[in-house]
Amino acid sequence: MTTVVNDTRHAWYTRKWAQVFLHAVAWITLFSLPYLLRPSPDLRRGPDSDEQLWHIHFIVNAIFLTLFFYLNAGILIPKLFYRKKYLQFTGVLLLLFASHVYFRYLFVQAFITHKQFELKPTILFTFFTVLFMLACSTAWTMIRDKMNADKLASAKENENLKTELSLLRSQVSPHFMFNVLNNMVALARKHSDQLEPSLIKLSSLMRYMLYEADEDKVALEKETDYLQSYIDLQQQRFGAKVQVNVLMQLPEESYEIEPMLLIPFVENAFKHGTGLIPDARIDIELRAKQGLLQFSVMNKYNPEYNEIKDKTSGIGLTNVKRRLNLLYKDTHKLLINKENGWFVMSLQLKLH
Repeated sequence: MTTVVNDTRHAWYTRKWAQVFLHAVAWITLFSLPYLLRPSPDLRRGPDSDEQLWHIHFIVNAIFLTLFFYLNAGILIPKLFYRKKYLQFTGVLLLLFASHVYFRYLFVQAFITHKQFELKPTILFTFFTVLFMLACSTAWTMIRDKMNADKLASAKENENLKTELSLLRSQVSPHFMFNVLNNMVALARKHSDQLEPSLIKLSSLMRYMLYEADEDKVALEKETDYLQSYIDLQQQRFGAKVQVNVLMQLPEESYEIEPMLLIPFVENAFKHGTGLIPDARIDIELRAKQGLLQFSVMNKYNPEYNEIKDKTSGIGLTNVKRRLNLLYKDTHKLLINKENGWFVMSLQLKLH
């Protein structure tokens, strides 16, 4: 079934292994910068205890920032921020910030005894570091959640589209069968010799509806055979009362079309172009060439005859218009108008 939606499920960067790889590259790059930008130690001075302590402090600080990143992304934003618990969200952030400052104080007091702990520079440095990590974590989380929401919306749209098309198709079959069975009743009342071949043709139509119409696409040739069978049944019913002119030209190439897409137009012509209409006539023309289908149905109508509409009146055309908009939104052109006592329908459709 044709669906026009943006789907990122197959994008490589949405896969789990790609996510892990990209995160690993980002963390390695980020935590390598201090080593790359830091001046090289003087090897002639030998091992320096402060140098070793700096490495330890940097590693512990990197672990804290990494945990903070995923804690914010996995718990704080979904559980607090998205639920508008802004006070609790701010409180947890302040607690984490204060804990990190306190850790740096304990580290200096325990291992760097020859230096005095400076509170103000520590607070400023920690604040901007945590703020940077908070911004990165929040941005990544919102982008990730937006992509997931778009993917879910796309999946729901696809399911809704499938459900709606199934419903529209289910409306076609009963409406069509109602008309055909009326034809059979008319032939039975006339004790017509055409009843048996008509029933055989009806059986062929039902086989098409049951086994072919459930497919997403069918061969154009099968759809036109189905259309011709329906026209034959109607001609048997009306006989000489209605002049029916049919011209169908199919290309040598193989094309596919949505099943039971054309029949509502023909049904409509026989339903509203017969009865109390002098010299009733229906013209049906189908041409397919170079991937373009041109289909037209014309029937005479009596503007002075106000037809009493039943509950099924209008189902066919409304149905097919909706299906065309769903499946061939930008690749079809449908014109319906009344002129000089004729009801004219013209459909132009790109085939695939």
